[in-house]
Amino acid sequence: MKIKSLAYNSLPLKGKYFSLITGMLILCIFESCSKDEAIPKPAGQVRLEYPEPNYVLFRPNCPFEFEFSGQAKVSTKKNNCWYDFYYPRLKGTVYITYLPVNGNLVSLIKESQKLVYEHTIKANSIKAKSFAYPEKKVYGSLYHLGGETASNMQFYITDSTRHFITGNVYFKTQPKPDSLRPAVEYIEKDIVRMIETTIWK
Repeated sequence: MKIKSLAYNSLPLKGKYFSLITGMLILCIFESCSKDEAIPKPAGQVRLEYPEPNYVLFRPNCPFEFEFSGQAKVSTKKNNCWYDFYYPRLKGTVYITYLPVNGNLVSLIKESQKLVYEHTIKANSIKAKSFAYPEKKVYGSLYHLGGETASNMQFYITDSTRHFITGNVYFKTQPKPDSLRPAVEYIEKDIVRMIETTIWK
């Protein structure tokens, strides 16, 4: 009788262990299903921050003057009234060339536009913006070149009778549009300021 009693009493104990193990397994299954799959984080991009531009009046011994960013270092070339505005932090340069107009305005504009459209092999877009300030006799166009082009911006300014300035922007780095975009946008504001403040002497 004792043997039967022990055997009988041991069944509920086994049932308890079975229920406990089964419950733990079910809990583990639900827990593993409820967790989100691990997703690797995308590579972070360096956020480039540049100082606020402090514009200063650039007054060379030339028949023009304009405001430009004090962040740029100015140097002159052998040719009179040709200047380079170099941005050390951006590793970019704005090249300025002055040419007198002697009845050749149309050819000067065409030559400037030709230099722009020579980049169509690499450029995936060319956006042009025109400027006109009749009260100051300042007219011009700014070309923004998209894609992996050597030059990212080109422009010209003229009074339509005597003076003509052409300029372009180059960076000393591999032309990657996404990484260069902040620098290009930064310099573009300076060029717009230059065009807006140009005065002929």
